[in-house]
Amino acid sequence: MTAMDPRTQRLLEAPIVPTVLRLATPNVLVMITQASVGLIETYFVGKLGSDALAAMALVFPIVMLMQMSSAGAIGGGIASSIARALGARRRDDADALVLHAMLIALGFGLAFTAALLLGGRWLYAQMGGTGASLDAALVYSNLVFSGAVLVWLFNSLAAVIRGTGNMAVPANVTVAGAAVLIPLSPLLIFGWGPIPGMGIAGGAAALLLYYLGGTLAFWMYLRSPGSLLKPKLAGVRLRWPLFRDILRIGLVGMIATVSTNLSIGIATALSGHFGPNAIAGYGTAARLEYLLVPLAFGFGAPLLAMVGTCIGAGDRERALRAAWVGAVMTFAITEAIGLAAAIFPRPWLMLFGNEPAMLEAGTQYLHAVGPLYGFFGLGQVLHFASQGAGRLFWPVIGNLARLAVAGLGGWLALRWSGDMVHVFFAQGVAFVVYGLVIAATIAGGAWFGRVGWPRSPAALIRRIGLT
Repeated sequence: MTAMDPRTQRLLEAPIVPTVLRLATPNVLVMITQASVGLIETYFVGKLGSDALAAMALVFPIVMLMQMSSAGAIGGGIASSIARALGARRRDDADALVLHAMLIALGFGLAFTAALLLGGRWLYAQMGGTGASLDAALVYSNLVFSGAVLVWLFNSLAAVIRGTGNMAVPANVTVAGAAVLIPLSPLLIFGWGPIPGMGIAGGAAALLLYYLGGTLAFWMYLRSPGSLLKPKLAGVRLRWPLFRDILRIGLVGMIATVSTNLSIGIATALSGHFGPNAIAGYGTAARLEYLLVPLAFGFGAPLLAMVGTCIGAGDRERALRAAWVGAVMTFAITEAIGLAAAIFPRPWLMLFGNEPAMLEAGTQYLHAVGPLYGFFGLGQVLHFASQGAGRLFWPVIGNLARLAVAGLGGWLALRWSGDMVHVFFAQGVAFVVYGLVIAATIAGGAWFGRVGWPRSPAALIRRIGLT
């Protein structure tokens, strides 16, 4: 039997709280930094005017769909497969999974490129884009999605490394890349000296250069002596069971990812009934929601690795205990952020613009939804932990329930009252439904059999592994 790496051993035996915090700290940093990449772009693009800002609001949900699909859904399937293989001491399978992951990333990247180049104009028009804002959205979208493969390879290789329990390398690469992007983005947008300004297209070009550099850095690490995995591009026999092991988790996770972004896309379209400034205001405010996704992923990625490794080794109790530790931490942090945003919405909004209609729409959203952000964080982190367990049925149900409440509730609110704030209240209720469905079903035993809720508080505590 293959000897177990010390990093894998720590996932199985080290105290849970210190281990989760040690792994989550660099991962939270990397995820927030990666999300800030988009905020950097939005900040500088906002200087081009409200049409450019509205264009970013139209394209951003689709960019985040790609980002969350590659990093969270398929990336989660990759990390889970590698963690379980290492936990079960199948080192050869873990090495081979790297190439399988890269081929999956290549296929999805090309699919995103084709879909958005061919259907981008129709999609953004359906989301409320018109005139100059629609034209600017297409300029940005066509350039970004022409390089979709780079985004997919970047996030897939980062997931490979996280699956081994190594959160530091993705953190270092992402932070270094963001440090380059901060001056590069305004340089390409506005120009300087002999370098001509590209406008909104400059932000897209800077973003693709960031992903190209990061992808090369991850591959160089995987080929270095310091990497736990030893991947090869030649001489590896492709095996359907390895593709299936990634895709059975990743494709189910894609349903949840699509639901999350479709909820925001629907809210963007509903906001479009009140004009481009309302789209810009909602889109700018919802950027904070998108920051919660990488924050939850910051805790979720180490939980995914720990849960997957523990389940691969047969230790169900430790896997469940780790999930609840991470859930409590993430709920507390995301709820604090939401409350702060609800109390002080304008400092965030005014980072990106000062149009009165934009500020009013964004303020209404944060007042209505911010106090419920904790439930969104709860659902997100338990979704990632469920990827590690290889059990995603109920997280998907929770996401679909959120989509139904946000979409149908928002439409009814607009139809019955014609008031934008009621549309936003529907989004907040959807968060509560999302978080509680996933938490309740895991507590009821969804990971290890049928859902059956304990009949007493003491039995519940025993069920979730806290005693």
